[in-house]
Amino acid sequence: MSDLADMTATQMAAAIRAKTISPVELTEAVLKRIVDRSDLNAFITVTGDEALSAARVAEDKVLKGEKLPPLHGIPYSVKDLLNTAGVRTTMGSRLFENNVPTTDAVSVARSKAAGAILVGKTTTPEFGHLQAATSPLFGRTLNPIDPTVTPGASSSGSAVAVATGMGPISLGTDGGGSSRIPAACCGVVGFKPSLGIIPHLQLPDLFGANSYVGPMARTVEDVALVFDAIGGPDLGDTYGQAAKLLHEGGASLAGLRVGWIAQGGARVERETAAITAAAVKTIEEAGAIVEPAEIDFKSYEPVFLTILRVGLAARTGPLIEGREELAGRTLIDTIEAGRGYSAVDLSNAIFERTRLFREFQSLFERFDILVSPTLTAPPLSIDVDPTGDIEIDGVNCGTVRGAWYPFTFPHNLSGHPAITIPCGSTAAGLPVGLHLCAPWYRDIALLQIAREVEERVR
Repeated sequence: MSDLADMTATQMAAAIRAKTISPVELTEAVLKRIVDRSDLNAFITVTGDEALSAARVAEDKVLKGEKLPPLHGIPYSVKDLLNTAGVRTTMGSRLFENNVPTTDAVSVARSKAAGAILVGKTTTPEFGHLQAATSPLFGRTLNPIDPTVTPGASSSGSAVAVATGMGPISLGTDGGGSSRIPAACCGVVGFKPSLGIIPHLQLPDLFGANSYVGPMARTVEDVALVFDAIGGPDLGDTYGQAAKLLHEGGASLAGLRVGWIAQGGARVERETAAITAAAVKTIEEAGAIVEPAEIDFKSYEPVFLTILRVGLAARTGPLIEGREELAGRTLIDTIEAGRGYSAVDLSNAIFERTRLFREFQSLFERFDILVSPTLTAPPLSIDVDPTGDIEIDGVNCGTVRGAWYPFTFPHNLSGHPAITIPCGSTAAGLPVGLHLCAPWYRDIALLQIAREVEERVR
C-alpha cells in the first residue's frame, strides 16, 4: 500500500482509468504516508474523512464507466494561504486559527472540478511573509532530505508533501519564489506561471500583483497536468482575460536560443555553480545555442522589499492592531518597516518594476529562454536568521533575499513564467535546482522545454 503513495499523478491517472488501482486505495495510501511522516510537520490540517468520502464517490464513477476529468481520484494538498470552502484556512497565523472560508480559491475550485481529492492544507509562515519554514501557529517544518537544513519557504509544507509522497501534487503560492525556493530545497519541481494565467483573486491589488498560484510536483509532467486543469482566463482577473488564447507550445531544445545567467549580480556557491553549469552544458549538447546573458537581479532587492513591506503593512497591519500578541515578531517588524515608506517610495519601486520588465524583454529579443541557478547556494541551515546576512564560500554576501534567492523574486516583479527543476546534488546530498524562464504566456512552451531538460539533467 505504501508504494502507491510514491506514484506520480500521471501514473495515478493512468492506473485509475485502467481500473488497476482505485481512488480509495490511493487516498488511503497517501493519508497513511501523511501519518507516517508527521515528524516533518508538513500539514496544518488533514482532511482524511472528507478525502475518503470523495474517493469513494470517485471510485463509483470509475466503476460506472463515466467520463473522467483529468485529475480524477488523484490526492492533492493546498498551501494554507489559499481558501478552501468548508476547510480551515489559517494563513499560518493565530489570527486566522479558526477561519473557515465559504468559497474556494479559483485554483482549488478548478482542481476539484478536475476530479482531484483534497487531503489537507500545508504549512506556511504567517501570511507567507518570511523565508523560514516556521510559524507561531504550527511550529517548524523539516526538510525530508536533511532536517538540519531548511525546506525553504513559504510553500514549505507543499514542497515537503510532494517530495515524500504525501500527495503527488500541491498548490503552493509564489510571492518572491515561494513555490520555487522550497521546491529547489526539497528536490522537486516548482512552477510560477505568467501573471494572470492561473487566477489568484484573493489578492487585494490585481493590477500590481506579484503573488501567483504555483503548482508543485515531483515531475514536470505532473506540473503540466495540473496547469492544464487549472489555468485559463477568469472574468475577475485583470490580466487573465486572453491568457488561454496566447499559450504557445511546440518548443524543443534543438536550436533553442538560451541565455545563461550564471550569477545575476550575486555570488554563487562554488559547488552550486559547477552543478548548474554542467546542466547547462548538457542542454547545449542537446542542440541548444547557449550564450551568456546578464541582469543584475540582486540590485532589485530594495524594489522587492518596498512592495512586499508596504503591501503587508496595508493588508495585514490593520488585522493585528490590538492583537499583537498573536503575531510573530518578524511579521510585526515587517509591517512597521512597511509603514515607514512614503507614497513616492512606492511609486519609485513600481517604476523600477517596469524597468526590470524591460530588461527581461530586451533579453528575450535575443533568447527564447533564460536559465540560471534557482538559488545561489544549497539549502541554508534550519537555524539561519531569515532577516540576517548569510555567508557563501566564507564571504558575507548580505541578506537572505538578495544573497540566496536573487534569481526568483525578479520574476514575481516582471510577471514572466519560471520553473525550477532538480539538476543534481552536492557532495553532502543536498539538491540543486536549475531555473528556467520564458516570455509572458509561453507557459506551455516553457513546460515542454523543462520536461526535456529534466530528462537530461535529473
